[in-house]
Amino acid sequence: MATSNDIKNGTILNIDGQLWQIVEFQHVKPGKGGAFVRTKAKNVITGKVVERTYNAGAKVEITTVDRQDMQFLYKEAADFMFMNMDTYEQVVVPATVVGENEKYLLLELKVTVALHDGTPLFIELPASVVLTITYTEPGLQGDRSNAGTKPATVETGGEIQVPLFVSQGEKVKVDTRTGEYMSRVSE
Repeated sequence: MATSNDIKNGTILNIDGQLWQIVEFQHVKPGKGGAFVRTKAKNVITGKVVERTYNAGAKVEITTVDRQDMQFLYKEAADFMFMNMDTYEQVVVPATVVGENEKYLLLELKVTVALHDGTPLFIELPASVVLTITYTEPGLQGDRSNAGTKPATVETGGEIQVPLFVSQGEKVKVDTRTGEYMSRVSE
C-alpha cells in the first residue's frame, strides 16, 4: 500500500475495483488544518474524469501497469493486432480500447500499449503522425491559412479539418491528442 504522497501524473490507482489514471494532482498545504492532495482521475476503461481529494498520508492502492512498445499490424473485424517489438508476441486489442485513436493508426505505427494482467487498458500514440489526404474539396488560387478550414479524409478513413490551400494527395502532420492539422509535409 502506498500513500497519497506517492501520487504523480500517470499513476494508476485501483479505486473500488476500477482502474483510474491520475491526470492532474496538486499537493495543498493550507495555513490552517492538515495538508491534502487534490487529484483529477480518468477511468481507464470508460474515460470518465472525476476529482478526488485525499488527506496527506492516506492509504491508496497503486496498480502497476505494464507499458510495452508495440507496432500496429492490422485490423481484423473489431480487433486490432499489435506486435511487441522485442518478443514478437502478438496482442489483440479490442476496438473499444483503441477508440478514437483508430483514425490515426497507420500500418507499422509504433505505439505504447498499457497492459494490466495481460488485458489491454489503453494505447498511447506518438504526439503526431503524418497522414496522406485521400479526399478533400479542391482549394482555390490565393487561399491562405488564415482564410478558414475545410474537411479532409485521410488514408486511415478519419476526417480532419485542414486549411483551404491543402489539396488531395498531400501529406499532412496531425496532432494525435487534439486531431488538429499541424503542417504540410514535403516528400
